[in-house]
Amino acid sequence: MDLNLQFPAGWSEARKIKFEQGYTKPAPRDFVGGGPLTEPEALAIYNFTLAHNFYLTISYHTQGKEIYWDFQNINPPRGYEIGEEFARVSGYNLTQTAYNSSFAGYKDWFIQNYNRPSYTIEAGIGVNPLPISQFNEIYKDNEGILVYGIIL
Repeated sequence: MDLNLQFPAGWSEARKIKFEQGYTKPAPRDFVGGGPLTEPEALAIYNFTLAHNFYLTISYHTQGKEIYWDFQNINPPRGYEIGEEFARVSGYNLTQTAYNSSFAGYKDWFIQNYNRPSYTIEAGIGVNPLPISQFNEIYKDNEGILVYGIIL
């Protein structure tokens, strides 16, 4: 089960896309499951978020040195501007999510549900799992994002 395809933000579209790509049964990635929030980990994050009044969220993934900041042309107030600052301090590219990957993620749900900034940071680059030898570089690249995100 891909836990980042478990959120109620275009989940049906994510299912359609992933099934067309051949991800129709449990697998290490890209399998959406039987419905949104069916997995305890996703449900726990969902409920934790509902119980708090977060100004923004940051989700970490590994692949590409990119920052995704919007969901289906929803641009929360200051979302792009904060994303630009994250890009500046990290050296990562601020970019829009490709259509085929732009549904059912936590960032997508948070933006849709709260109209507040949310980001997916794709740290590092290479074959997953990334080697531990990239840790120091990834930490250095992302330290400014974490500090800036805390002070907002």
